[in-house]
Amino acid sequence: MNRSYVSGHCAAFVFVLSTTTASHGGDTKYDLIYKFSTGDVIRYEVEHRMSIRNTIDKETQLATSETKSVKAWRILDVLPDDQIELMNMVEQVYMKNRLPDLDNQIYDSTKDKIPPPGFEDAARAVGVPISILRMSPQGEILDRKMQIHQPAADPDALITVQLPEEPVAIDETWDEPLRVTVQLKEGGTRAIQARRHYKLKDVKHDVATIELSYQILSPINAYLEAQLIQRFMNGTVRFDIAAGRILSQEMKVDRRVLGYAGPTSSMHYVMQMKERLLEDVPEVAQKP
Repeated sequence: MNRSYVSGHCAAFVFVLSTTTASHGGDTKYDLIYKFSTGDVIRYEVEHRMSIRNTIDKETQLATSETKSVKAWRILDVLPDDQIELMNMVEQVYMKNRLPDLDNQIYDSTKDKIPPPGFEDAARAVGVPISILRMSPQGEILDRKMQIHQPAADPDALITVQLPEEPVAIDETWDEPLRVTVQLKEGGTRAIQARRHYKLKDVKHDVATIELSYQILSPINAYLEAQLIQRFMNGTVRFDIAAGRILSQEMKVDRRVLGYAGPTSSMHYVMQMKERLLEDVPEVAQKP
């Protein structure tokens, strides 16, 4: 896929702000801000494991998946108003899925020139821009242009960790409001109010530890909860204050829903995601 991008600035613009402010009320406040330069390539190794067990009318089915990937943020520009434009990519991926009554299905982008059946969408998204994002220095997504259509993609998936607008002290919190659309059993849709809730847990050696939890604010029943189950992530993020980027993050879900499809139905969803910053990873070939 050919894509040309003309930067509005010829020279690299280094985005740097102060990392801490003076003590306020006896507590040191920290500026948590993304800091990038035009032309930076930030890579992360991501591991994702999931299992979902469904029981309906005494029949139980189990599906599992395991994904290991390298994702990259290519910084296209840092604008005069400090907004950041970046290209979001997946440079390589290994996937293993197991569905009820089927053997393991495996796709490895580093080995499989032709993807096995069922992995065509994943293969098309490797080595090409998935989206072009414009975000604030705090990580709020201001604009998103999708370059690859992914039918199964969650439009509200966690792309960036949103940082506070103002400097914060340890134990202070901030929220990222969310609005989620769910399908109603009787037909139609409904908007659900939710949020990601953040807390600055600790700062050591200029690395901030941030706690994150997903919270539903609207009343819901089991049928709606089953649609939202994979969103209930809790975890921690390690953020390098001086460098202005995430070092690592770990998210988990372990949740059960009873009675979502009848009085004897149940769903148990377990997920673990780990992500860590890579340094000096060689360039991988991109699709033309």
